[in-house]
Amino acid sequence: MREFAYDRAVDVVGALALLDADPDARFLGGGTNLVDLMKTGVERPARLVDVRDLPLDDIAVTADGGLRIGATVTNSDLAAHPEVRRRYPALAQAVLAGASGQLRNMATVGGNLLQRTRCGYFTDVTKPCNKRVPGSGCPAIEGEHHNHAILGASAHCVATHPSDMGVALTAFDAVVSYETADGPGELLLADFYLPVGDTPHRETTLPPGALITGVTLPPAEVAAHSRYRKVRERASYAFAIGSLAAALDVRDGVVHEARLAFGAVASRPWRAATAERVLTGASADAETFAAAADAELAAAKPLPHNGYKVTLMRNLVVAVLTELAEEAAR
Repeated sequence: MREFAYDRAVDVVGALALLDADPDARFLGGGTNLVDLMKTGVERPARLVDVRDLPLDDIAVTADGGLRIGATVTNSDLAAHPEVRRRYPALAQAVLAGASGQLRNMATVGGNLLQRTRCGYFTDVTKPCNKRVPGSGCPAIEGEHHNHAILGASAHCVATHPSDMGVALTAFDAVVSYETADGPGELLLADFYLPVGDTPHRETTLPPGALITGVTLPPAEVAAHSRYRKVRERASYAFAIGSLAAALDVRDGVVHEARLAFGAVASRPWRAATAERVLTGASADAETFAAAADAELAAAKPLPHNGYKVTLMRNLVVAVLTELAEEAAR
């Protein structure tokens, strides 16, 4: 590992100043992704600015009935919070589906949003990777890609985003707040992650030197009737091969509102807007759910060894929405 300097920030202004003073510095939250990448040589910061002591660890109900989640809230505290479990159960389930208890105790909300792909070519510095070294190529396209993207990929990168939490936040229209030396800003999570395009090394729209300070979930009655389902290759903690955050409001057998977001199928959490449009106003039955999944997955472009994800996601949508519709009918 490259030798690095370490500073612990005590306030947001100080954290920004420390980063601004060293162009090769990085913010450190729980370190559950960054430190791993430093050990393998993928990340080589000269300085780490520890932000865990910043006063950003609260979860509060907003005046309009949403939730404000501080950036240094741990994943464990997020999943256990009673208002998260009551208002956005899919978010709590998504967090609990990710990693182990020990990792959730360390990992932070802000860091989770910024975690990087687990593609084996990205994490192996002996291999080419456009995300790590722009212009070097994407060997996954012709190589090992069984858990790579089927939606929104490009000829330059087929890696997937690993976050479970981000999938649920995407379904509920989360807003990311940040601070820079020039002042505060906000980004819809839908606009936070960049399409992979021909610049896969550029992953977010955060301004240079920005510090994530929190995430706001707007009020959404439908979110109380939500579920997160994760499919993985082993029962113990592992990254998804496909996942779904879904919320459904059914009235008199008809879908009044639906929220869907897919995980592990694209370079970012994938909001299934086409499927939501098919569902809204239609009968809450398996035929409708399958049609909605098919409409969303019509854009899929699987590689030779990951086409199974199309069927997996279709079945996942039908199964989870059926469960939610049956609960609504009770």
